[in-house]
Amino acid sequence: MKVLIITYYWPPAGGPGVQRWLKFVKYLPDFGVEPIVYIPENPTYPLIDEGLLSEVNPNVTILKQKITEPYAWASAFSKSSTKKISSGIIPNKKKQSFLQRIMLWVRGNLFIPDARVLWVKPSVNYLSKYIKENGIDTVITTGPPHSLHLIGMRLKELHSIKWFADFRDPWTTIGYHKELKLSASAEKKHKDLERKVLTGADSILVTSPTTKAEFQLLTNKPIDVITNGYDTEIVAKQPMDEKFTLAHIGSFLSERNPQMLWNALVELLAEIPDFHTYFELKLIGAVSAEVLKSIDTAGLSGYVNSLGYVPHSVAVAEQRKSQVLLLIEIDSEYTKCIIPGKLFEYMVSERPILAIGPDGADFASIIKTTNTGVFSLYSDKELIKKTILSYFNQYKEGNLKSYAIGLQQFSRKNLTSQLASILRK
Repeated sequence: MKVLIITYYWPPAGGPGVQRWLKFVKYLPDFGVEPIVYIPENPTYPLIDEGLLSEVNPNVTILKQKITEPYAWASAFSKSSTKKISSGIIPNKKKQSFLQRIMLWVRGNLFIPDARVLWVKPSVNYLSKYIKENGIDTVITTGPPHSLHLIGMRLKELHSIKWFADFRDPWTTIGYHKELKLSASAEKKHKDLERKVLTGADSILVTSPTTKAEFQLLTNKPIDVITNGYDTEIVAKQPMDEKFTLAHIGSFLSERNPQMLWNALVELLAEIPDFHTYFELKLIGAVSAEVLKSIDTAGLSGYVNSLGYVPHSVAVAEQRKSQVLLLIEIDSEYTKCIIPGKLFEYMVSERPILAIGPDGADFASIIKTTNTGVFSLYSDKELIKKTILSYFNQYKEGNLKSYAIGLQQFSRKNLTSQLASILRK
């Protein structure tokens, strides 16, 4: 069975967007499915991880076509702002420069659904020929960028194919959507395109139960939940951090700023005599200026160890060295559906998780049922303090560790088996 997979993010792209389909492509041949991957020839990736190239099977067919990248044009005006906005880090409204406000307005109103929309027409022309010549009858598009779903929609109109639309994140209900300064007509166009994709695809794939429930209000097409997961990582046994490290790995966006966590840490530093001797806040990945300022204002900057963005292999090693892993999601009704991809790597690291997020978050139940940590609301400072203190005491006693259960269901190979079964329906 041949399957054409249309994706924007592919090695050497770094960050979470690349992992889902990189791993599916890795394991699909084990289930009798031959993946053919279509990617841009000249993408503008905000993050680069050359190490991921080694995970691409050299026998997989990779198709490439040039893409016109507005982000490449924008870089001529401000490389740093372009990189932040393209990776989803949107500055606080009150602190946005005039150029940043213009960039956000252009991104939201002129490039619908996103800045990769100029790749749709040339991709349809190229892939139409390829589909005819190679007998392809199954196409998968994965977004964001959701403009890739427009490629699938047009190919469905032109050819007798089965089209699966995979949503790694929601479209119009994702947190940053409302930050794009959309006009009423632009907002309507986004929603109209979303509905057309959801009703035009033969089948929908999503990463969380909440997204499935939201989409069921818009379409009667079958929707399957396949979460992200963890893979077997060949990482040398890591010596544990000597400090009591609370580590956050990945982008730390402005809206994820957990003020209650900073307050809880300040109080623990004042109340626990030796806490200051051992405590370290380890930050790995891009961190917004607003988060750094909050940490500094709280008086915690002296405890910060910031490693910046590191390759995925290094991030995995740092997870396993850290004493406690922080998982922070935006406190919003719109983010209940977000199950961060790093959660699954966290869960197999044998390190306890302190997760903070919105009421009803999908990932809260995963943490509870797998016994991998504690979930807290933003408002529950006492639970946050109690959890950190408990972990700290276990750390001092030398027995801080998580005892996970039922993780096999989230292995990348098991999830790919589910995908292969869905593709064959």
